[in-house]
Amino acid sequence: MKVIEVDDSWQARWDAFVDASPAGSFYHRYPWRAINREEFGHRSFYLAAIDGEQIVGVLPVVRLRSRLFGNLGCSMPFVNFGGPCSASGEVDRVLVEAATGLVARERLDYLEMRNRRRLAGDLPTSEHKVSMTVDLDPDPDVLWARFKTGHRQEIRRGAKHGLVARCGGVELLEPFYRVLAESWRDLGTPLYKKAYFERVLRTFPEHTRLCVAFAGDDPAAAAFDGIHGQTIEGMWMGAREKYRSQLAGYVLYWELIRDACVRGYTRFHLGRSTSESGAEAFKKKWNAYPMPLYWQYLLGRRKALPALRVDNPRYEFAIRAWRRLPLGVTSVVGPLIARSIP
Repeated sequence: MKVIEVDDSWQARWDAFVDASPAGSFYHRYPWRAINREEFGHRSFYLAAIDGEQIVGVLPVVRLRSRLFGNLGCSMPFVNFGGPCSASGEVDRVLVEAATGLVARERLDYLEMRNRRRLAGDLPTSEHKVSMTVDLDPDPDVLWARFKTGHRQEIRRGAKHGLVARCGGVELLEPFYRVLAESWRDLGTPLYKKAYFERVLRTFPEHTRLCVAFAGDDPAAAAFDGIHGQTIEGMWMGAREKYRSQLAGYVLYWELIRDACVRGYTRFHLGRSTSESGAEAFKKKWNAYPMPLYWQYLLGRRKALPALRVDNPRYEFAIRAWRRLPLGVTSVVGPLIARSIP
């Protein structure tokens, strides 16, 4: 068995392996390489473990370079997780070995691998993130009946305010982006450019879903989901402040779950959350249970774990200042910063 860096001629073989592997995910699909290169200018290193002529494991690595955050690698940036995709600890080991060489060769500060399972060895590890998961049923009424009475009443209250959610594709991009631009500004978080989301939608038309909750013609809350096999992946979402009291998020979430049931999916990952956070508590209302995520690191030029987290006191002033900026400013400046934050 050996590990090689593959080029685009391997795309079909790479994706065939990801589709067949129980460890595969939407984020391991090969076309993310072109998206990250052409929308952000990031170079990627796609490592494949080969046994004879057969792929037995893959590890996509994206390098992000900036004056603000340094020269770092991530698998995978901007999305929920990535990390080695294989069926055995031995394959994981050779992939991590190859990635260690990559860190040294490219003089990376560190490589962050966002894993759904803990890799063997003594890798520095952070366990501050969880994936909140709902087990679905072909009949959405089955899930509705499992909600607590108060939770069902909250959803009904949102509907009584006239909020209606609709799922679709790229035709919902404009209202989706309007919601995220405002809600992420209010959170103090720079947002990617609209062209990035459009590129993902057009690259993966069968593997993506947008959902927007409207108050009349005004978008109130919105979500962007990925699809892999029988699993829906919550990726990005937001709600506008003026509609929070009208429970726009409840209407949106119920439509996301209802639509996933009707489409025949079996699991809905509601997106990653910080453990013990308010976001985790909200998702538990939908009978979601936490699945641990393991952020594991190969340290290079930096010898301590990175602290690129919103709860880092170093960023408190910047977050407060960002919240006060006009939306027109954050919409222009935000994508220049967001492209460097994994």
